[in-house]
Amino acid sequence: MTLIALLAACTGAAFVIYGISCLSSERMRAEFRRFGLERFRVLTGALEVLGGTGLVGGLLWPPALWLSSGGLALLMLLGVAVRVRVGDGLRQTLPALLLMLVNVYILSASWPSRG
Repeated sequence: MTLIALLAACTGAAFVIYGISCLSSERMRAEFRRFGLERFRVLTGALEVLGGTGLVGGLLWPPALWLSSGGLALLMLLGVAVRVRVGDGLRQTLPALLLMLVNVYILSASWPSRG
């Protein structure tokens, strides 16, 4: 298994689990209220589940990997911005930052080079 495949499988599973939590857990409802973004909770959870599934599916169909890793990197960039805006510390912000960087790496390392 390549590093890209390992990262895509692990982060894909993490996003699916986190997305389901976002859609169903009271704790996540409370977090989105704290962020002032209640109306985006379901969309965020759905995008996380879709993106996580796309990362795993992208191991068989590369365009899904590119689209999913790029979309999740953008979603995590927004997550970092929200954490900074509400004054969360590094400990709360670090997971989104690391997931953003991992997805940027997946996108850049799997993108076909022209040559």
